[in-house]
Amino acid sequence: MKKYYTYAYLRQDGTPYYIGKGCGRRLYDHHGKNCNPPKDRSRIIKLKQNLTEEEAFKHEIYMIAVFGKKCDGTGILRNIADGGNGGNGLYGDDSPTKRPEVRAKISASNKGKTKGRIKTKEEIEKMSRSHKERLKKNPRPMSYYAINLKKMAEVNRTNIEKHQKHREFMKGKSYASKPVELNSEIYKSMTEAMSLTGLSRYLILKRGGKFI
Repeated sequence: MKKYYTYAYLRQDGTPYYIGKGCGRRLYDHHGKNCNPPKDRSRIIKLKQNLTEEEAFKHEIYMIAVFGKKCDGTGILRNIADGGNGGNGLYGDDSPTKRPEVRAKISASNKGKTKGRIKTKEEIEKMSRSHKERLKKNPRPMSYYAINLKKMAEVNRTNIEKHQKHREFMKGKSYASKPVELNSEIYKSMTEAMSLTGLSRYLILKRGGKFI
């Protein structure tokens, strides 16, 4: 089926920083990528549409080769793989990020950034002040969010149909045969615990339930 396409994420100056292949709403999804889509959706574009999966893979590989990758010093894209469902650059010992020279470049580019390291006391205080200033400018009081969160929680607790669907979905899962302890009661499985308590798996675990 020709339902696939290739797409690009653009910087503000119009140059691409990521090339991908997908179908449906894949171009808006960040899962499995080493970068996020731009918040401005006008900077998310489809390059080619109505392709077979094989055609999409080939075009993805071609476009990544044209613009090159930052990780191996060949271009401007943030892609790690060469395209084509991971190609030879995403997994295994051939990954560019396992090469000493590439790791050195990544390390150098991360120096001075706060992500991934312990923040200083001054940085934490600065972030706190900034957060408080944003709250002051927020036209809605915090009570608005507290009330709405309580409403959402109550709907989830009383949505019997949702819990029933969840129980049906969880039947036969690999952990279904493991005993579960909740409030000093032992159940043969999570399925039994959900059936006898009337709670979903999420609520059982949230209320202190655990596999034993």
